[in-house]
Amino acid sequence: MNRAELADFLRRGRARLEPSDVGLAPGARRRTPGLRREEVAALAGMSVDYYTRLEQSRGPRPSRQMLTALARALRLTDDARDHLFHLVGEEPPRRDVASAHVRPGLLLVLDRLYDSPAQVVTDLGTVLAQNALAKALVGDVLAGPPPERNLTRRFFLDPTARALFPPEDLPAHARDHVAALRAVAAARPDDPEPAALVAELRAKSEEFARLWEEHEVSLRRPGTKRFLHPVVGLLELDCEVLLSHQSHHHLIIHTARPGTESRERLELLRVVGTQDMTPTEAVG
Repeated sequence: MNRAELADFLRRGRARLEPSDVGLAPGARRRTPGLRREEVAALAGMSVDYYTRLEQSRGPRPSRQMLTALARALRLTDDARDHLFHLVGEEPPRRDVASAHVRPGLLLVLDRLYDSPAQVVTDLGTVLAQNALAKALVGDVLAGPPPERNLTRRFFLDPTARALFPPEDLPAHARDHVAALRAVAAARPDDPEPAALVAELRAKSEEFARLWEEHEVSLRRPGTKRFLHPVVGLLELDCEVLLSHQSHHHLIIHTARPGTESRERLELLRVVGTQDMTPTEAVG
């Protein structure tokens, strides 16, 4: 691990970003260009002290998970992400498989969608990034440990994860989750991640095991979803799915039709924000 080079790389990466580049408000006048350390730490999901020590060449060796979070927070390109891994003495993730690294351009689009809940999800259903309104709608999924960031796993193993859907909609959601997972598992037969998820869910969820035996297959498609939010009530939202085939990522956007009660409630949710969220679970 090259601590000095890592510290310099992080400092320069932070200095080249403006708050608007990562979806933050400018705030008070800044004495130096770039993001503050606490802003990078918050974006990466780490403590300010830990990040500060990295910039001061005295931090412990970051894990691969932490490196991925730093690359996302600093909006690094694939090449810059690989360089970050090399500075820590780690082999960069392969580029020909599903990656947890979200491209800067995709994150920029996510940040600009301030009035629509949106999140970046892998083809396997693991959430990689959320905008503020998505967190207000379904909870901050990135606040939990990595296994709990998978939407399919949460749906079948966490009873509270279904609370944001009307009960009558749950069977259709269950089928959609299973059918999408089967399609991914078949498309990636040599990847242990889908197989491990299927094995876990078949062992722990009777509902999943039953639906898996029906052998339905489908990919994530645009449609309409209904959410039961604890503060603003029922929202009926159109779901659009944009694909990034090179990295196996989906940008999922929920919008409310103009002139509807759901549109008014979504606007209210944007004002209320995450401060009034009761559940912390995320679903999809």
